[in-house]
Amino acid sequence: MWLFALFIAVPLIEIALFIQVGGAIGLWPTLAIVVLTAIVGTQLMRAQGALAMSQLRESFGQLNDPTEPLAHGAMILFSGALLLTPGFFTDFVGFSLLIPAVRRAVYNWVRARVQVQSFSMGSQNPHARPPQDEDVIDADFTDVTPENQSKHPRVDGPSGWTKN
Repeated sequence: MWLFALFIAVPLIEIALFIQVGGAIGLWPTLAIVVLTAIVGTQLMRAQGALAMSQLRESFGQLNDPTEPLAHGAMILFSGALLLTPGFFTDFVGFSLLIPAVRRAVYNWVRARVQVQSFSMGSQNPHARPPQDEDVIDADFTDVTPENQSKHPRVDGPSGWTKN
């Protein structure tokens, strides 16, 4: 039910803000602000996204829990969608999510309300090999057929590779 209320409230807030801002500064400056915030927001989102990706790579490299960098990346992606949506309220929320302290506060708020049952990454024994079928032999080969030999080898005697 709250999602339905959100889908009704956000457009109403945007329309009210467009009317108020447009009435105060005029149509063209209002449209210029909307386009400018989309351009600036895209650049900020790109920079913050690159930082989040480097933190995620570092988390994977050190075998740490990647939940927080993934959540930050998702919030940055969501903020980009909000910044590309025309409106002042969505721009405010989008720019807010680009601030690392705000993202951290949102992450902590969500984390306090979500119960994780279990988490594991990789095998418990880092030196353990994955189980393999004993009937399978892993090998490489190189074709050493001479170029002047036809595609079909002669079959008029033993190959020399086997014993009779």
